[in-house]
Amino acid sequence: MIKHTKAKIIDTRKTVPGLRLLDKMAVKTGGGENHRMGLYDMFLIKDNHIEIAGSITNAVERCRLFMEEKEESFRIEVETKNIDEVKEALSCSVDVIMLDNFELNQIKEAVNIINGRCKVEASGNVNLNTVRQIAEAGVDYISVGALTHSVKALDISLELSHE
Repeated sequence: MIKHTKAKIIDTRKTVPGLRLLDKMAVKTGGGENHRMGLYDMFLIKDNHIEIAGSITNAVERCRLFMEEKEESFRIEVETKNIDEVKEALSCSVDVIMLDNFELNQIKEAVNIINGRCKVEASGNVNLNTVRQIAEAGVDYISVGALTHSVKALDISLELSHE
């Protein structure tokens, strides 16, 4: 449904306990991409982190100070809830801006504002009816937690008989 766009479907960290590697491999096998494996390989600044830090800018600065102190380098992604937050995250020169539960017109506006200065991830309200329009809006990634946290098991059985 999105082959004609640059968007990639990505999973989330939400996986079946003990089966993360298998869940992640299943996503890759199905044509998706893995977002991150755990809390250790990327900063993902979410609404609670922003609340505690006082602002997106403060949260990003704390991440950068941590990396400087530890002499480490990690990508920084910021979850945003509105266009003002998108603008603030963009001013912080982050690697990825996540558009959390944005309406289609807001996604298009955010993509225009960001204008290729960082990667854009759409998250929330993604289903087979919306994924094409979201991808065509110009995002780089579309995250779908249900790929791993809401998997339905395939009912397969093997019955033997002595006939």
